[in-house]
Amino acid sequence: MLKDLCLLNGTSGDEDSVRKYIIEKIKPYCTYEVDALGSIIAFKKGKKTPSKKVSINAHMDEVGFIVTGITDEGYLRFSTVGSIDSRVCMDRVVTIGNGIKGVIGDKAYHLLEESEKKTCPKTDKLLIDIGASSKEDAEKAVSLGDFVYFDSDYREFGNGFINAKALDDRIGCMLMIELIQSELEYDTYFCFNVQEEVGLRGSKCTSYSVQADVAVILESTTAADFDGVSGADRVCVLGDGPVVSFMDRRTIYNKELYKLAMDTAKDNNIPVQTKTAIAGGNDAGAIQQSGKGARVMAISVPSRYIHSASSVVKYSDIENTRKLLKALLTKIYD
Repeated sequence: MLKDLCLLNGTSGDEDSVRKYIIEKIKPYCTYEVDALGSIIAFKKGKKTPSKKVSINAHMDEVGFIVTGITDEGYLRFSTVGSIDSRVCMDRVVTIGNGIKGVIGDKAYHLLEESEKKTCPKTDKLLIDIGASSKEDAEKAVSLGDFVYFDSDYREFGNGFINAKALDDRIGCMLMIELIQSELEYDTYFCFNVQEEVGLRGSKCTSYSVQADVAVILESTTAADFDGVSGADRVCVLGDGPVVSFMDRRTIYNKELYKLAMDTAKDNNIPVQTKTAIAGGNDAGAIQQSGKGARVMAISVPSRYIHSASSVVKYSDIENTRKLLKALLTKIYD
C-alpha cells in the first residue's frame, strides 16, 4: 500500500488521485465526507463511544512545483509548491500534470563562471526542459498553472530501508487506512488533510468540523543522522523508533500526551525517540488553535532527505510507529 501511495502524484492543491485511492480503501469500513477544500473526514464506529472525541490526522499532499511561464525557446519557468531546496531540484526528472516528462536544468558545470561554481542557483533561475523547440511547441503540451511532480520510483534497499518521494506523509495515510480497516475499541475520527505543505490549510478546516478534544498527528520528520553529524545536531535517527515531539516551530505539544506516549512505548518495549531540535511543523499547529482548541500529539517517522525526490526511511520505524499507535489507542480515551 505504501508503494501505491508514494507513486501517486498529489502536490498541494492537486490531491485528487490520492484522495480517490484512499476513498476506495476505506469506504467499506467507515462513513466519510469530503469537505470543500478536498480533505477526507472519516468516522469509524468502535465497540464503545468514548467521553472524548479523538481524531487521527495525516496529510495527503506532497511538495512539488507549478508552471508559471514559458520562454521563447520552449523552456518552462516554475515555482515551488511547498518548501523545496533548489539544490535537490538540479537535473531531476519531473512529470508535468498531463504526463509530459521534463528535466530541471541549468548551465553545465563547464560553462559556469568561477563565482557561479560556489553557489547554487535559486529556483527562479532554473528551467524545465521538455524537449520543445519553441514557445508555441511547448504550449501544445503544457499550460500555465499545470502542476509538476518529482518523477521517482519506490525502492527497498540495504538493511530494511525505503527510498521514494512523498513518504511525507503517505506513511501517515497508510497507517490511518490500516486502522480504519481494523476493528477499533472506540469511535474515532480520521482526517486525511490537503494542503499541509503550503500552510496547514486543510487541517484548519477539518479541525473546525470535527472539534476533537484530542488530536494525534501522524507525520514524517527530518533526520540528520549523517556521517560527521553528532549529538543533538542529528535531530532524530533512522532505526531508533518513532519520534514523539515536545515542541516544533508551530506547536508546543501537550505535556500529558507526550508523557503518555513515552510511557506507553516503555511499557510495551517499543523503541521511541524525541526530536533534539526545535524545527519544522505539521498540522498540529493549525488543529491546536482551531475552534475550541485541542490537545495535540505528534508521532513521526524519521526521514532523511525529506522534501525531495529521494526521501529515505527505515521499515522498522514504520512498524514501531504502528505498534505505538495501536497501544496508545487503548489509553488515549481515558
